[in-house]
Amino acid sequence: MTQFTYDLNPVHHIIADAIGEPGARTFFIQGSARHEVLNLVLEKEEVTNLAINLLQLLEELEQKFPHLDSTSVDDLPLHLEHPIEPTFRIGQLILGYDEQDDMIWLIAKALVFSEESGSVLDPDDERVPVARMVATRSQMRALGEHALEVVSQGRPVCPLCNRPINRAGHFCPRRDGHSVPVVF
Repeated sequence: MTQFTYDLNPVHHIIADAIGEPGARTFFIQGSARHEVLNLVLEKEEVTNLAINLLQLLEELEQKFPHLDSTSVDDLPLHLEHPIEPTFRIGQLILGYDEQDDMIWLIAKALVFSEESGSVLDPDDERVPVARMVATRSQMRALGEHALEVVSQGRPVCPLCNRPINRAGHFCPRRDGHSVPVVF
C-alpha cells in the first residue's frame, strides 16, 4: 500500500488556479486541511486534462449513483490561499472514487530528478513524495469548472498556426511574411 507523504483527508479547500500574466503563468493545485497547505505545481495542459477527466468522472458517477446528493458549488472559495510556497512539481496524477464514503481522491506524485542516475525517478519509487487529497464531489466539481475557466483566460490562439498570440502579436510561419500581423 502506498504511503502518503501528505494526506489531506478530507480537504477543507481544494482549487486549481494560476498566478502571473498570460504567457508566464504558474499553475497550481492547492489543497488545505487542518493547518497544512499543499501547493502542487503543474503545467497548463495537465490542468486542462485533470479538469476534463474530473468532470467526466463526475458525470459518470451521477449516472451510476443518481440517488446520491449532488450539492451546489456556489459557496466554495475559488482562489488560492496565500502564501503560495510550492510543495513539489507534479509528475503523475491519479483520480479515484471511494463509493462507500462518496469521496473523490486526487493522488499526486512528485517529479523527482535523481542526481545519482541523472534521470527522473520512477513515480512508484519510495523516495518520491506522494500527496493525497480527498474531497467531496461538489468540491471537485468546483475545481474542474474553475480550472477550465482559468485555462481559458490565457493567451488567444492564432487561427492559422495554433500558436499562442502575445499582446504585441506574434510571428506566424503560415503567413510567410505577406499579410498583416495577427494581434488580439
